[in-house]
Amino acid sequence: MQVAPQDYQNVPIDIQTGKLLDWLVDRRHCNLKWQSQVLAIREKINAAIQDMPENEEIKQLLAGAYLHYFHCLRIVEILKGTEASTKNLFGRYSSQRMKDWQEIVSLYEKENTYLAELASLLVRSISYEIPSLRKQISRCQQAQQDFARREEECQLRAAELRERFFASCKQYGITGDNVRQELLALVKDLPSLLSEIGAGASALSEAIELYQACVEFVCESSAELVVPLLRHVGKRGNTTIYEWRMGLQPLRVERPEVEEVPEQQKEDTIDWGDFTLEPTRVDDSATADGGAQGEEIDWGITVEPSPQDDGIDWGDGESEEVQITVLEAGTEVPEGVACGSDALTLLENTETRSQFIDELMELELFLSQRLVEMEEEADIVAISQFQLAPAVLQGQTSAHVGSLLATTRALLGQLCTRSMQHLFMILASPRYVDRVSELLRQKLKQADLLLAKKEVMSQKRQEALAEQGALEPKLDRLLEKTKELQKLIEADVSKRYSGRPVNLMGVSL
Repeated sequence: MQVAPQDYQNVPIDIQTGKLLDWLVDRRHCNLKWQSQVLAIREKINAAIQDMPENEEIKQLLAGAYLHYFHCLRIVEILKGTEASTKNLFGRYSSQRMKDWQEIVSLYEKENTYLAELASLLVRSISYEIPSLRKQISRCQQAQQDFARREEECQLRAAELRERFFASCKQYGITGDNVRQELLALVKDLPSLLSEIGAGASALSEAIELYQACVEFVCESSAELVVPLLRHVGKRGNTTIYEWRMGLQPLRVERPEVEEVPEQQKEDTIDWGDFTLEPTRVDDSATADGGAQGEEIDWGITVEPSPQDDGIDWGDGESEEVQITVLEAGTEVPEGVACGSDALTLLENTETRSQFIDELMELELFLSQRLVEMEEEADIVAISQFQLAPAVLQGQTSAHVGSLLATTRALLGQLCTRSMQHLFMILASPRYVDRVSELLRQKLKQADLLLAKKEVMSQKRQEALAEQGALEPKLDRLLEKTKELQKLIEADVSKRYSGRPVNLMGVSL
């Protein structure tokens, strides 16, 4: 399709921005060696800006990042007003400032060097500088999101650790203000708790008698007493082991001393001891003899003369009798005095406490099994079997047995709680307090570390936000200058082609 001559003027010229320099060189608008010419022009610009008049617009132009041809034209226009007094009759200026800038403009216009420089600036801005700033801003935004996410994770993790700390403290039965002192205070209250448990065992006397009657009926013989320790605690309470073994109350109780573990110091310091160095005294006589003997080391070993002249005394002489004296390991305990492990209560001692719990569980299993048998009314064999049972067995109802079972389980539950188990471990090993305290403190330390890390993440997020705030104005200024360059180049190329419209393609700002 041919275009009419009158319409040819309106056909636009589309130029790919990435190939703008090649387009200008191929059409002989610019010289191929324009870069060397630009270097010479830049040197003259650097020398010329050293001597400039006081003008606000010139200051704004010089404050820019890069001075190009159109800036130089504007400077010349300003100098025409400031250097008007140096203009002669022929229209020339005697001012060196005007001469320098007019020379720079003429060098720019020689072989259209300014057009190649503007094209280079445009391509560099579009291909490198603008994408680089956008990537930096995108990285700052991504960093802010990452830091905000990690900040939230630290906050949640710290809250979770604190919840676990308070949950653990609740299991131990303490508030957590001072873990070590609270645990030691619980241990001091342990004897009273054990006494209450021992007093509660008296409510199991009926269940114990029921169990005894069932064993005697099923075994058809005079069996031994069942659950003897439980029966003893039910009658006499949480007595000492001495009373359990001997059957008599001790006249005096000498409890073993409890090892008190001092609180560990937080500062890890090494005690090197208190060494005092004293100068070695040397006798004057030894010094006079040369000092060789005066500086001998005293090892604290003395050699005594042998009873025989030149033999070893083996101590096997016939005249000497060898006597061996046996020393007693300890003194006898007076009668009626409970000391050592016998002074501990039944529920304080590990072995007797385990036996007490075993007997409680034995009684619980009997009552639960008996309750199941009583609720199964269709079991004819069981009914016929218990027709000849004693009245204490036949007179029981399932509701009453259920109440006895509930009482047994309640007492067993008091001994088997988590807090009670930890108290028993503390009682067995006082150093367990330090281990538990350190374990709980570690949770708080981790929570504090996470909160400190959260503050660091927050600070880094603020730094990324500040960096983004500093980059965005730079990007806006660069975009504005790039659009200005695009319009200047399009207008300049358009003048060379009789005002035809010029479109630089591939510029997405």
